[in-house]
Amino acid sequence: MQRRDFLGVLGGAAAWPLAARAQQPERMRRIGALMNLAADDPLAQIDVAGFVGGLQERGWSLGGNLQIEYRWGAGDENLYRKYAAELVALAPDVILAIGGTTVGALQLATRTVPIVFVKVTDPVSRGLVASLARPGGNTTGFLQYEFGTAGKWLELLKQIMPKVKRAAVIRDVSETSGIGQMAAIQAVAPSFGIDVSPIDARDAGEIERAITEFARGSDGGLIVTESGKSIVHRKLIITLAAEHRLSAVYPYRYFVTDGGLISYGPDEADSFRLATGYVDRILKGGKPADLPVQAPTKYEMVINLNTAKAFGLTVPPSLLARADNVIE
Repeated sequence: MQRRDFLGVLGGAAAWPLAARAQQPERMRRIGALMNLAADDPLAQIDVAGFVGGLQERGWSLGGNLQIEYRWGAGDENLYRKYAAELVALAPDVILAIGGTTVGALQLATRTVPIVFVKVTDPVSRGLVASLARPGGNTTGFLQYEFGTAGKWLELLKQIMPKVKRAAVIRDVSETSGIGQMAAIQAVAPSFGIDVSPIDARDAGEIERAITEFARGSDGGLIVTESGKSIVHRKLIITLAAEHRLSAVYPYRYFVTDGGLISYGPDEADSFRLATGYVDRILKGGKPADLPVQAPTKYEMVINLNTAKAFGLTVPPSLLARADNVIE
């Protein structure tokens, strides 16, 4: 073989590894997702669809360059701890956490795997992040509520039911956010002339007994604060409110589409869309410590006129004009 031919063969052989590397498929990335509902809950499927859709818009393809492992806690703290450990053992690139209790369980399992949360109220007081601007550690995400919003719920209850004198506030006492939301409601209650009392949402039986007892009085209404347990037991709460004809204000749209009276709260689809942005940045090398915790940017009010009619209520035109959606 002549020298130039030999060098040509040698050069081609040296190029083979480069060509092989160039043709290798993109590395599969893995996301863990610790969900706060049951897998068959229609709301959970909406959340999943929004999350996956947001990732696809950013160029990620399920089964192509991305895999998602889900675990469904359904409001059970023991399951959260079990599934948090399972997800961490899979060594994902990032974990999506729905609700503050799921974040706490994940942080017990890892302080290194990046965590992006949604539907969390007051993560600083809960010790989940160091501060909103500089979360530090391996965790960041998106607030579900600022406490001042809770006072708005009492205002709406007074507007839609002017004669209300008492309000039962359904909260999760095991969460600091439940205590904070209750405090915000109590702070504005004197200005509306309403006595407020808590209902602790530990389980379905306690919720049913407390609402039934409260309904024995007159001129009463309900406020359902944001918590994982109120979401898990939402159909029970809506049913009891209808049974006892208790006007109720809820934290999310889907309470009203399921038959509740009125809701005011953040646009959850927007929260998941924003969360996919943080997940995308982390998959591309970003650090949770450098991504500030963000507050909701879009709120919506929804009114169910069918429920108002069943309760014998006339919704003020001024309230209807402010509603983002009216169910008739």
